[in-house]
Amino acid sequence: MSEASSTWTVTRATRASRIGTAAAVVLLVAAATLPYWSDAATMRLLTEFACLLVLAQMWNLLAGYGGLVSVGQQGYLGIGGYALFALADYGGINPFVCVALGGLIAAAISIPTAALVFRLQGGHFAIGTWVVAEVFRLAVSNTAALGGGSGRSLQAMREFARSVREPLTYWIAVSVAAASILCVYLLMRSRFGLALAALRDSEAAAESQGVNVRFTKYAVYVISALGCGVAGALYFLGNLRISPDAAFTVGWSAAIIFIVVIGGIGTIEGPIIGTLVYFLLRETLADYGTWYLIALGIVAIVMMVKFPKGVWGTLAERFDIYLFPVQRRVQRS
Repeated sequence: MSEASSTWTVTRATRASRIGTAAAVVLLVAAATLPYWSDAATMRLLTEFACLLVLAQMWNLLAGYGGLVSVGQQGYLGIGGYALFALADYGGINPFVCVALGGLIAAAISIPTAALVFRLQGGHFAIGTWVVAEVFRLAVSNTAALGGGSGRSLQAMREFARSVREPLTYWIAVSVAAASILCVYLLMRSRFGLALAALRDSEAAAESQGVNVRFTKYAVYVISALGCGVAGALYFLGNLRISPDAAFTVGWSAAIIFIVVIGGIGTIEGPIIGTLVYFLLRETLADYGTWYLIALGIVAIVMMVKFPKGVWGTLAERFDIYLFPVQRRVQRS
């Protein structure tokens, strides 16, 4: 067939993505059955892994795809956690249902908050989000009904036996982690994803092409807050205790940014790889005290200098591998 008579098609799927889909199904099945063949410690560890993965995906959606670098997403994590405790203990709502409600409350609070922080640009926006998170922390610390500065325990979970509580928390965590990846994937394959990418590159250029800049920024900020709220509620559901310092610490943002930068910012695979690297380093070096933190810092510096696109970003660029392809490809039939 001559080049003139050949046809061209637009596709997104790749061989790697098909293999990745099959592998993901196998992993999900294994994860779903884990409570039947593993122990409680492993379930708790993987629940925490899932929470950090959700947080990393939400921050990557906001900063990696939207260009809105925030260091205050722990504010919505804390709101989600405290919403769960308040609704379960005072409202009498099932704690497991409150995981979703915590995310919705965080999203609702993010709407007026966005109107404030979007008045700021660049570094001022990043610092502004951190200040807002600190305001949330101070507000909770001075609310006696929420335990004040010392925090509180989740009394509603006394109704559930440990043999029921831990597997159910784990299954919810796995479901939320899978949903966060799927959500980001579908968003970035949609018109919204194109608008978000255009907004990240240049607000002025995006607006000139018909992108509703204000709506797009608000939407991605609220979606990220929703995911962070769900992750926070889930994390503290597993811990059974919450305090302002634990919920609103900037250490959450530090861990999330480390994960995304190491894995590969602006990719769906990056947060997954970054979370794996973070947990491997933490579990290996945690017994060495402050050396653990020093090691994390060294790894971050080396990666940013030598591989600025992160582990997965570098591999994808070099070998053209995409497990979650969101870009369109033109191929000759």
